[in-house]
Amino acid sequence: MICKPVLLKRGKAIKMRFPFIKPRLKSVEQHRKPAISAASSRNRVIIAMGCFIAVYSVIGGRLVQYGLTDIDQGRSYGSVDRNMAARPDLVDRNGVIMASDIRVASLYGEPRRIIDPDEAVEALSTVLPDVDYKEWHRKLSSGAGFVWLRREITPKQQAQVLALGIPGIGFRNETRRFYPGGPNTAHILGLVDIDNAGISGIEKYIDNQGVGTLQELGLDVSAELPPVKLSIDAGVQHIVRDELVRAMEKYRAIAAGAVILNANTGEVVAMSSVPDYDPNNPFNANDKDRLNRMAAGTYEMGSTFKAFTTAMALDSGKVTLNSRFDASKPIKIARFTINDFHGKKRVLTVPEVFIYSSNIGTAKMADVVGIDGHRAFLKKLGLLDMLKTELPETARPLEPKEWKKLNSITISFGHGVTTTPLQTAMAAAALVNGGKLINPTFLPRTKEQADAISEQVISAKTSAEMRYLFRLNVEQGSGRNAEVEGFYMGGKTGTAEKVVNGRYSNDVRFNAFLAAFPIDDPEYVILTIIDEPKPEEGNYSATAGLNAAPMVEAIIRRSASLLGIQPKFYTDREALQVSY
Repeated sequence: MICKPVLLKRGKAIKMRFPFIKPRLKSVEQHRKPAISAASSRNRVIIAMGCFIAVYSVIGGRLVQYGLTDIDQGRSYGSVDRNMAARPDLVDRNGVIMASDIRVASLYGEPRRIIDPDEAVEALSTVLPDVDYKEWHRKLSSGAGFVWLRREITPKQQAQVLALGIPGIGFRNETRRFYPGGPNTAHILGLVDIDNAGISGIEKYIDNQGVGTLQELGLDVSAELPPVKLSIDAGVQHIVRDELVRAMEKYRAIAAGAVILNANTGEVVAMSSVPDYDPNNPFNANDKDRLNRMAAGTYEMGSTFKAFTTAMALDSGKVTLNSRFDASKPIKIARFTINDFHGKKRVLTVPEVFIYSSNIGTAKMADVVGIDGHRAFLKKLGLLDMLKTELPETARPLEPKEWKKLNSITISFGHGVTTTPLQTAMAAAALVNGGKLINPTFLPRTKEQADAISEQVISAKTSAEMRYLFRLNVEQGSGRNAEVEGFYMGGKTGTAEKVVNGRYSNDVRFNAFLAAFPIDDPEYVILTIIDEPKPEEGNYSATAGLNAAPMVEAIIRRSASLLGIQPKFYTDREALQVSY
């Protein structure tokens, strides 16, 4: 009772002195914290134990799962390991390995573990050539966790670096592509990059079929990928390239090329273009003079086009082998005059136009068919469209925007349209195989498969007449130097003047020879090209009959047995009786 007035007075006094403060008086019971019950504590302990048990159960379960997983069935890895994904071997039609993966070591550094970058770089320079001191010092001083120093070193270099015993320097196994044949099939097989991904040729093609997707997903499999079989014959391929190198040296040319095509299936048995490069050391692969001229280069194919013009005229029904054309006078059109190289200056039959390679007679055959029919025929043969094949490196042919009579005349004998040599060989196969156009392939293909995708572009009768003309040209015309004793072959030369400074030059040529054998029932078409050949010693001319034709002869003579073609020597009955 005594305290109450005092408290009131004190409160009143405080309020009067500090009117903005309101006294807060709480009872002792209000200041006491509520007591925690034993049941509540027990519940909290149980919840905490449950959380710990759940977390460690998940961790334990994952460890068991990883322990039971067969890592050979599949695994994911970081971008650093992408180059460990294997590529399938590439093999030729007989199973010979043309490309395969090998394991190599690459050198890396861990800058955080490097004690003295200067000393480390100095020591590594005693083993590895061409060390970039400034760049390597920068990398090893960066404080990063991982840096590449040198990709793909030799086993000897790896052992020497290991002997140095530098902390923070290590090796990582990578996959490297190896080509046993070196430059033999460089333009066909193509290349892979530092991460073993295909960037050109068949290597890029097979990546586009799924191997590239596998690497992008970061997947590696234990089972080896089955090898990819090609239509190429490694032995024949070696012969072709060897003859091209010889021809370049012999005729002092700037380039040469050749292709052997199965006339009935479209399979490319061999194809080469020189200069080329070594895919195991492709430092010069992008040089402009090392492109694949057979598929990625376009050229005016010269008089080889006369074969297509002749076939067009015969197939139209407006011209026969007995038809005659006046080649006694040049053709004058606009400001141009069309002459023959070795003109007979008389009326010529169709076979004579072909074997004498008359520009005048060929132009008049094209005129019989007409401009629209001429262009339609070449398009039907696939000579005006981009070639469809497995090689990514294919060029698009060039033709006039508008075909006029002058264009049709010059194109009839191989000037005014550029196309790839591989396309020319494809179209030529249709002229001799019964009239079926078959897209070329670098993969195995049966005759049944080829027939299913083929297109009949000329009649069988016209094809038989073209085989006759091809053979006649080798017997009596410009193809004599391509004759191989025992092998019944035929062909057509092509000598095209090249454009220099906007004008056709009489001294700079692009030569070709188009051949098929055995010509009575052709199995193979061969096309050789040689760019800017010089006259052979003792000769004053460098036409196709003097260089491109002998190249075909050498290739057939060396490769016919590998191709399964047996020679036939025709003898009279008396000689046969004597031999018995």
